[in-house]
Amino acid sequence: MSYLGIEKSILAKQWIGPSSEQERNQEKLFQETGLPMALCAVLSRLNIDTNSAAKYLEPKLRELMPEPSKLKDMTKAAQRILHSAKNGEKVAIFADYDVDGGCSAALLIDWFRFFNIECTLYVPDRVKEGFGPNIKALQFLESTHSLIICVDCGTLSHQAIESLNASDLIVLDHHLASEILPKCYAVVNPNRQDELGDLSHLCAAAVVFLCLVEMRRLLRLNAEESPDLLNMLDLVALATVADVAPLVGVNRAFVRQGLKILAGRKRIGLAALSDQIKIDQELSTYHLGFLLGPRINAGGRIGKPDLGAQLLIAQDLEAAKAIAERLDQLNFERRELENQIKEAALEQAINQKSFESLAWAAGEAWHPGVVGIVASRLKEATNLPSIVIGFDGLIGKGSGRSVSGVDLGFAIQKLVSEGLLLTGGGHKMAVGLSVAKENLEKAMYRLDEIIKQQGAAIDRSPKVNIDTLLLPSAATLELVELLNSAGPYGPGAKAPTFVFANMQITYFKRIGTSHLRIKFGDNTGSLDAICFNAFDTQIGPALENHSGRSLHLCGKLDINQWRGQRSVQLRLEDAQFAV
Repeated sequence: MSYLGIEKSILAKQWIGPSSEQERNQEKLFQETGLPMALCAVLSRLNIDTNSAAKYLEPKLRELMPEPSKLKDMTKAAQRILHSAKNGEKVAIFADYDVDGGCSAALLIDWFRFFNIECTLYVPDRVKEGFGPNIKALQFLESTHSLIICVDCGTLSHQAIESLNASDLIVLDHHLASEILPKCYAVVNPNRQDELGDLSHLCAAAVVFLCLVEMRRLLRLNAEESPDLLNMLDLVALATVADVAPLVGVNRAFVRQGLKILAGRKRIGLAALSDQIKIDQELSTYHLGFLLGPRINAGGRIGKPDLGAQLLIAQDLEAAKAIAERLDQLNFERRELENQIKEAALEQAINQKSFESLAWAAGEAWHPGVVGIVASRLKEATNLPSIVIGFDGLIGKGSGRSVSGVDLGFAIQKLVSEGLLLTGGGHKMAVGLSVAKENLEKAMYRLDEIIKQQGAAIDRSPKVNIDTLLLPSAATLELVELLNSAGPYGPGAKAPTFVFANMQITYFKRIGTSHLRIKFGDNTGSLDAICFNAFDTQIGPALENHSGRSLHLCGKLDINQWRGQRSVQLRLEDAQFAV
């Protein structure tokens, strides 16, 4: 049943309201807790009942923190790392080139600095070396280091890891593992096949943080001092959000606490980057995921691969400012590259008529640093698992992004085992791969089959899920702050979407070339709204020519801060004319 009868909005989306069970639970929450009905609607959708509401709204990290030693190899890894710190060994950190890898490396480097040890940081070049450890790099590190720690990579790097002879190697990772693990000192990974899977939602930085917690426990057994781990949660929060990990369980507590640490601007590099892009308000998950994260990623995509990690571990302000400026510039260049590829990839994927459960595209000289972002755009446009591959001669390197209900990491590993891909790995929602040109179409057809076999019913029709109706007068600062207490929002816990029904537009202004600002209301009050990229879609022209007609407006509430003043605004996402 469509919400307000809207089968097709201005943006051609169906509006879907809460189920009857959600509405019953919402009413029960309202009656038993006295919380605002809008907040009760959100809690009901998140399956929070009256007994757990109070704890959910004020999550305690101490209560949600898992026992690190329950992860296989964790205590063994922690003991070996502690031994290296106490004995002043030469330690190398081999990190992936994305935000999660950079944050994971920075966590360990910060920790070792407490013991006056400066680790060697090695981040592979995406184009020249590809993802994960390679034989040449590891043997280079082995020549001068007795311990190598691979973070956010290594679980599938059997050949490279097993080429070592003298150095111990530890893997701290979260990518999906195969049945056989690489032979090394320890592999700590909640996505090992012999793990229970209850911590499979952790990013690599969270796994590293749990390792630091286990080392603190071991140090305390001997009444030895340990670094302040709480102040390191800024990195865990950044990695969790940027790696699109589900914001459930301990992840939610990590991000909430990490945002508090970030507000103190203690990490020089992140403060410099925030200043570079003129963030003048308290950081939120939006800033981490859409402003800071992409810039920290930019070095690994099209620039010097370790720039992001170097920013996070910077101890000199001027050096941090220089790196921040360079990352901002690289991010601009990355967007230009992305735009060059995106339209061609979309057109190609839409014309792939014989694929029911997969969208894919491939092209010559498509930069491997941006194919992952283009895959995300393809997924958003098609609502299908998406693969984008760039070829350099006969070999293509690609990335994939999945939709809810499809384990793309499993599917890619199956293709590798069947010999249709040269390499491949990742997790449920994001993967990397390489393929020979001669096997490209065969591999994509097989991937389409595997996705179908998973039994996921992929609904390609675009929808907007509505939490509840709201009046403009009810959208107060107090309500938004209460709603924020049910956050942070993200994968696994999407931000609430509200509908304002039968509204009149009283103010309309185009911002720049594509954005739109309006004021709307009814006889109860009025509210400001911003619609980003409105004129890149049908919503801008439709609202511009509203001719006084009433509208149903939907979107998310946030707090606009301008010249020291705070006010509520609607981030407008869709609309439809009232009948």
